[in-house]
Amino acid sequence: MSISISNLSKKYREQTVLNNISFEIGEGEVVGFLGPNGAGKTTTMKILAGSLAYETGSAKICGLEVNENQLKTSALVGYLPEQNPQYSDMYVKEYLLFVADTYKLGKSKENRVNELIDLVGLRPEFQKKIGQLSKGYRQRVGLAQALIPNPKVLILDEPTTGLDPNQLEEIRSLIREIGKDKTVLLSTHIMQEIKAICNRVIIINKGEIVADYPDISKINLFDENSFHFDVEFSEQVKRSDLENLENIIAVKPISTNRFTLIASDDIRGTIFDFAVKSKNKILMIKEVERSMEEVFRSLTK
Repeated sequence: MSISISNLSKKYREQTVLNNISFEIGEGEVVGFLGPNGAGKTTTMKILAGSLAYETGSAKICGLEVNENQLKTSALVGYLPEQNPQYSDMYVKEYLLFVADTYKLGKSKENRVNELIDLVGLRPEFQKKIGQLSKGYRQRVGLAQALIPNPKVLILDEPTTGLDPNQLEEIRSLIREIGKDKTVLLSTHIMQEIKAICNRVIIINKGEIVADYPDISKINLFDENSFHFDVEFSEQVKRSDLENLENIIAVKPISTNRFTLIASDDIRGTIFDFAVKSKNKILMIKEVERSMEEVFRSLTK
């Protein structure tokens, strides 16, 4: 496994930030780490990157315990923190060469930096100082920096925060491309990020893992405890008449003849019988899946 976390806990004084969390991420996965602000995403990522110690549980990168092998695991991990510290008075290439020196790349550093400048699309701006770059290009510099050691695992903490729509799509496309041959763990609290980039999502809330969807295409699950139907009649229907039907939990009007019905059982037969008795016609009836946003809210509220 590229990432393996087992029974990991972390406290800041009396506050429990991570409470006995466990998950594994295999080679080549692009995983969204989703949760509200303060859920524990950044703390988990700092631990995996080796910049934050832990006392309880296990955190491994490619089979190596991070606490015991920080030099080795740091060479396996590329980390882009949410607040990406950079030297604004250095030129882009100068800065990346400086970072390459910290990894002791030797004679190969020039080729590696040039390769990354092209990979992340910095060629038009590489002769500028970092302080002269837009937020989108500074994020590209951060990605290039994280990729310099050619890591097996890439950890990105809120990589698209503060970007405009064009910059968003550019960075998303870049991450998708990078994810073709690396394991990527990407934290966010934005649903669109998960849909646009990831193939799996882990949801954390209040320091606990509350859901793990190994296939993001199946995240629009039917509610296990209720049935949702979108129903449209040819004629006007009273809301109270629908509320009186058997197994109805709630009725949400969309118009005078269209409703979302929430029920404790499959009520399609009941709806057909109701239409016949009221001499109405059903123009449409379909079961409605929950959106990713609804899943997120239900798990983190």
